[in-house]
Amino acid sequence: MKKDDESGESRRPRSGPEDAPPGGKRKRPEDPGGGILMGRPFGVPVYVAPSWFLVAALITWVFGGQLDRVLPELGGVRYLVALFFAVAFYASVLVHELAHTVVALRYKLPVRRIQLQFFGGVSEIEKESETPGREFMLAFVGPLLSLVLAGFFYLTMMAVEPGTVPGVLLAGLMISNLIVAAFNLLPGLPLDGGRMLRAVVWKITGKPMAGTVAAAWVGRALAVAVLIGLPLLTHTGALGNSTKDVGGVETVTDALLAAILAAIIWTGAGNSLRMARLREHLPDLRARALTRRAVPVESATPLSEALRRANEAGARALVVVDGQGEPTALVREAAIVGVPTHRRPWVAVSGLAQDLTDGMKVPAELAGEALLDRLRANPATEYLVVEESGEIYGVLSTADVERAFVAAMARPDSK
Repeated sequence: MKKDDESGESRRPRSGPEDAPPGGKRKRPEDPGGGILMGRPFGVPVYVAPSWFLVAALITWVFGGQLDRVLPELGGVRYLVALFFAVAFYASVLVHELAHTVVALRYKLPVRRIQLQFFGGVSEIEKESETPGREFMLAFVGPLLSLVLAGFFYLTMMAVEPGTVPGVLLAGLMISNLIVAAFNLLPGLPLDGGRMLRAVVWKITGKPMAGTVAAAWVGRALAVAVLIGLPLLTHTGALGNSTKDVGGVETVTDALLAAILAAIIWTGAGNSLRMARLREHLPDLRARALTRRAVPVESATPLSEALRRANEAGARALVVVDGQGEPTALVREAAIVGVPTHRRPWVAVSGLAQDLTDGMKVPAELAGEALLDRLRANPATEYLVVEESGEIYGVLSTADVERAFVAAMARPDSK
């Protein structure tokens, strides 16, 4: 339903570099935090989050109560029927998310995973669409599939006898899919309608950031409208219910539901703005600009001597080299700090170094998302930055990249 926002991802509060430290490990789809793995359609893992079971139980209880009024002869079996409805409804949500996934894969946008969770599903698409047209299509296809499903359930409902279990189930699935489509078409981030609005503004202005700002603020307005309007509509009977049937429990339930929905929309809109601002400034993250000057030292060099050479050269990093001057390891800054000053003449730099791997060698011209992706794929505390010729340029510290990452997120918009 929602997409990993500028994100992320980048759909859904998905999103892109996400909020993990640039040098840290990216969570893989197999991480237990995703929930229970249900399968891999189109090669994309589908997870059911623990919160889904809470919602399924709630749907079973509410729909079971409705069945008791429509089909009282079912007795206790009505809750089994209601549970079937809850599972079928979330299967419809999965179809909605798979529609986004198929289009994303068609556009060669990697999809990290699909997660069914509280109030719907999340397709975690890791990159942004390249054009507003693709962005619009990627967002629109989800509600479109929900409308198609609603039409299918309506036609199927016409073929069965009304007032029966199949008839009631099909009617419920038709209405629920219409609600999913209508809700997601609301023109505010992080909903699909917000992505569509973003695409339209992007197309008109030529600026993706302008589209994100517009859709995010509309999303925040929607959050306020839901918070105030949903309980008001229910209390006044505007949704078709009798005001006489609205009691204290119903009023509290509606207010709680409205608060949760409003919080989800508000938070998603804020995440969209934050990640869009980050992406706008990501090109400023350049390996060459963030690299520390380094001095080469042999493995047997005492730490005190190595630091003396670095101070004389105005360098802030140490690279261990062999007899031919080839780099073999990087001295870890955290290890240096942990050695008391009086012991530094007796500690060789080799004991504080991390052996170099190919993944720890970063081209000096690497920048933006390509730089962050390279660091995530090869987690380390320091990286050797090299020129195209293979010559040592310096050392890139994860701490420096993280500080630049945070600064980029806090920087005011320039567009």
